[in-house]
Amino acid sequence: MGHAYYANYLYWFEVARGAWCRARGWTYKQMEEMGYKIPVVEAHVEYKGEVTYDDLIVVKVWVSELRRASIRFDYEIINTSTGKLTTTGYSWHVLIGATRRAVTMPAEIREWLTRDPADFETVA
Repeated sequence: MGHAYYANYLYWFEVARGAWCRARGWTYKQMEEMGYKIPVVEAHVEYKGEVTYDDLIVVKVWVSELRRASIRFDYEIINTSTGKLTTTGYSWHVLIGATRRAVTMPAEIREWLTRDPADFETVA
């Protein structure tokens, strides 16, 4: 239909989250090596405009809420071809440990999530 497939937006959110982490000096893999994971337990996408094939986009991501064992990431997608905000959304994640149950977020992971990216070089 000439438009980006609707599920791609969730993929773009995930790619942006990974880049967001690396910009703060850590990776999902490092967290998993510590015995933790943050699966998505809820996702929401609101389509406000269109992204068509070959449009360039920018995905903005930030932590909007940090709780004892959960994190909410918010997103905006800007179509740089038109300069318009095309999409907003969020995803909730729960920190789980080896038992696959929610665990209280360790201080080290909380610190990772609140770092200023200007203080770190990007992790490849």
